[in-house]
Order: sequence, then structure tokens, then C-alpha cells
Amino acid sequence: MITVEQVRALALTLPRTSEHLIRDRVKFRVGAIVYVAFSRDETVMGFAFPKEERAALVESEPEKFHLPGESDMRFNWVHAWTSALDEPEMRELVVEAWRMVVPKKVAAARLGL
Repeated sequence: MITVEQVRALALTLPRTSEHLIRDRVKFRVGAIVYVAFSRDETVMGFAFPKEERAALVESEPEKFHLPGESDMRFNWVHAWTSALDEPEMRELVVEAWRMVVPKKVAAARLGL
């Protein structure tokens, strides 16, 4: 199980990230683009994820991942149960979500690519 505090500890080390509390939901973003957000009860973590790959992710582990609500299907977004994620997996999901929203040179500098 992962927590908001674990995600915060990682996300705030990623360049250009800021944390916001919007309608009682913790969100991490770069500029105006949210790349990780939690449900109000912190049982679900939503994260940026390529649209073309999300069905395969959800189908591969439906007990862990699920699609967002209908109104959010237009976004590059997937949800995960926080109780089903471990820390290494959370780290990978958060970093890859962040990588989707920053300029390539910023990601390359941070990740040593």
C-alpha cells in the first residue's frame, strides 16, 4: 500500500512539480497540467498514462488498475487502488506520469538520459 506522503516525497523532487489541494484532493502538477491526483479518501491515485496503452494496463491487472469515469476518458489518465500498489511500482508510475508532462530536455536532465 502506498500513501500520499510517499508520493509527495517523490513528486516534490521532480523538477517543476508543485502540489495543490483542490476540492479536498491532493494533486501534483507541472504548470497547469496535473500528472498525479488522489481521491478525497486517498484510496485511488490517478496518473497520466498514454491513452493507447491504458486498456492493456487495466486488462493486465484489473484488481489494481481501472479506467477513470466517463467524463475523464478524453484525458491521458488511469486510476489505481493505493492499497494494491507497492512503492517501487508507485515510483515508476509517478516518474513516467511526470515525464509525460515536462519538456524532454527536463526529463532527460533529471533521469540522466
